Amino acid sequence: QVHLVQTGGGLVQAGDSLRLSCTKSGTVNVYAMGWFRQAPGKELAFIGATVWSGADTYYADSDFVKGRFTISKDIAKNSIYLQMNSLQPEDTAVYYCAADENDWNSINYDYWGQGTQVTVSS
Repeated sequence: QVHLVQTGGGLVQAGDSLRLSCTKSGTVNVYAMGWFRQAPGKELAFIGATVWSGADTYYADSDFVKGRFTISKDIAKNSIYLQMNSLQPEDTAVYYCAADENDWNSINYDYWGQGTQVTVSS
């Protein structure tokens, strides 16, 4: 079992930056950890993922990610991070981290964090 705890989020103004954190615990080895978001009235959207024991990081081929969102990790702290810059009101969403035992390229990750609300005011 893997337990994911997210921190960060909150209310920011347009143009601000924000960093979300996700710390994992548990005895199961994961292959990848990723970030997703769900905006009001919209489906869950993949942001990106990093291979936990490797160097590869993948991002969604979406305009909202490119050049603004960056995923990083700290193995020693069992944590991944989502750095978000130049936030806009359309980035308002609940953000989730997730972990998967076998793949990074899936919407059906095995384990999920509790979600954190990010609200961007104009």
